[in-house]
Amino acid sequence: MAASGAGKVSVLLPTYNERENLPLVVWLLVRTFQESGNNFEIIIIDDGSPDGTQEIAEQLEKMYGSDKILLRPRPRKLGLGTAYIHGMKHATGNFIVIMDADLSHHVSLYFIKQKEGNFDIVSGTRYKGNGGVYGWDLKRKLISRGANFLTQVLLRPGASDLTGSFRLYRKEVLQKLMEKCVSKGYVFQMEMIVRARQLGYTIGEVPITFVDRVYGESKLGGNEIVSFLKGLLTLFATT
Repeated sequence: MAASGAGKVSVLLPTYNERENLPLVVWLLVRTFQESGNNFEIIIIDDGSPDGTQEIAEQLEKMYGSDKILLRPRPRKLGLGTAYIHGMKHATGNFIVIMDADLSHHVSLYFIKQKEGNFDIVSGTRYKGNGGVYGWDLKRKLISRGANFLTQVLLRPGASDLTGSFRLYRKEVLQKLMEKCVSKGYVFQMEMIVRARQLGYTIGEVPITFVDRVYGESKLGGNEIVSFLKGLLTLFATT
């Protein structure tokens, strides 16, 4: 990730039962930022993981230094949207990267894209260019494609992938969007793009290959699908 001229970057990393993945994703991020020469911090927001994720985060904090790894836990699962809001309270960078800790994404050319068009937001997309998914079964691919199709038809968002969880924001833009957003779960990602379009913010897209989880199980279940559909209909009715 060539991030020259980006200033300080804050990575918000929500975790829940990511004991195996966390050390590797942190190592990859630290290496990338060190190679690019950028000032950075990684804020780990653990929602009371019962598998010992928080203890691993504490070890990483000692290993890399508390100025680079900031553990900011919460007592229990309170939703993805509120995790980012919680993390933002502690972020000191002028750019914010939001991503999962499940190794489903590789750090990409987000800052190069941002500099190209001076974008307010740069979002990864699985549905444009050479983007795609690897390791999903047919059922999950159909759910993803169907959800994205419904979203495009109902919301016309001006972006090709609304449910992806790897994005770069200007800090002040993310703060403004968070003030407007009402969603707390998986719908949060979708609402952020819809609100960005409403407020006239510019969005650049980087094709990414989504690789399924290396460790653990996907947290996408029936409840999340129902929540997504409810959120989609709410956004359609209110935007």
